[in-house]
Amino acid sequence: MEANLDEFLDVENELNQRWPETKLEPSLDRIKALADVLGDPQSSYPVVQLTGTNGKTSTSRMVDALFTRIGLRTGRFTSPHLQLATERISIDNQPISPERYVEVYRDIEPYVAMVDTRSEIRMSKFEVLTGMAYAAFAEAPADVAVVEVGMGGTWDATSIVDARVAVLTPIGVDHTEYLGNRPEDIAVEKSGIIKPGSVAIVAEQTPEVMRVILERVAEVDAMVARFGSEFGVLSRAVAVGGQMITLQGLGGVYEDIFLPLHGEHQAKNAALALAAVEAFFGAGPERKVDIEMVREGFASVVTPGRLERVRSAPNVFVDAAHNPHGAAALARALESEFGFRKLVAVVSVMSDKDAEGILAALEPVVQELVITTNSSPRAMDPDVLAGLAVPIFGEDRFEVRPRLVDAVEEAIHLIEDEQSGGGVIITGSVVTAGEARALFGKEPA
Repeated sequence: MEANLDEFLDVENELNQRWPETKLEPSLDRIKALADVLGDPQSSYPVVQLTGTNGKTSTSRMVDALFTRIGLRTGRFTSPHLQLATERISIDNQPISPERYVEVYRDIEPYVAMVDTRSEIRMSKFEVLTGMAYAAFAEAPADVAVVEVGMGGTWDATSIVDARVAVLTPIGVDHTEYLGNRPEDIAVEKSGIIKPGSVAIVAEQTPEVMRVILERVAEVDAMVARFGSEFGVLSRAVAVGGQMITLQGLGGVYEDIFLPLHGEHQAKNAALALAAVEAFFGAGPERKVDIEMVREGFASVVTPGRLERVRSAPNVFVDAAHNPHGAAALARALESEFGFRKLVAVVSVMSDKDAEGILAALEPVVQELVITTNSSPRAMDPDVLAGLAVPIFGEDRFEVRPRLVDAVEEAIHLIEDEQSGGGVIITGSVVTAGEARALFGKEPA
């Protein structure tokens, strides 16, 4: 196993010599060229593709769980990963092994080199990973692929697929350097995943964003189903370990569904996922998905790093919220479903993110803050983050601990006198969430 792990690390080192996901040149030329020499593996299975600002990975995992329970062999591509790159490429709802990751990379490596020599810009790491995923799914072979965009939509490397179902989670502002500053501009890019003749499954959106999406639907003669109109959440109630929900699907009402995830946003993600699976099978008023399969599928959902409890007594949670929209959803879930007497947040944010917006969203539900950093070179300096925290939290409600492990220890110390009434939330970025999971001995999933 050690030799295999060495090979895996060698591959990761090679991939890290390429442009990272934070740097890109908007073009599908390189990934199309790679797919062409590989024999267009992405055309050998139908695809459900997802875009949006938040909720993509959770919704992807729910779609995958439902398809798996129904009996389809799935491939799932998500990003970024929390702990190990193998999490990005799943077959049968399970991450591929490091050995398989190496095999797939070595199989396509000569073709990647061929594309590199033909282009002024070498393939980026994300483009190579996309090629690896599509090749792995074809070889499995997958009955259906669930594909999350990396960034945007139209020119995202994943978008060489002709998705049968396009899922658009809530669209807000993120990645402004590439997507623009206005939600409606970002929506133009993201709605590009809606292809001719497909079905668009659309989450709650602002009127401006919805208008852009509907214009795209009309332009390519697609069909559309909208949260709150054709499908939605009829009821939800907090339950031990999650919530009980009743969903309005495209084919009817689905009652008594246990979702082992917290927060209203996850119930809405579940409605999206169900509608996407229904649309895939052509469900309508006369055709529902089997209710027991739906119940069993949702009950099996695991979403690491999404309001995930990593310790009890005291309660410690990890969440990958990395923008104000995600932080606000996290805050609502913490307030409505747990009722901590004292909540301490451990926060590390990437330097290119809206740190002030994240802190402002958390402030109403957090009594004390511990500012830290993570291992990424993009992580914001904790002293800089502390400066941003002063006008939001005041000078007496936060501390700085440059090492994540020290920050977590301090947060736990701050709630020790609360006995069962205290909680810790570790958040601010995907990297922070992944490193916190590792601290608590959680395996990649």
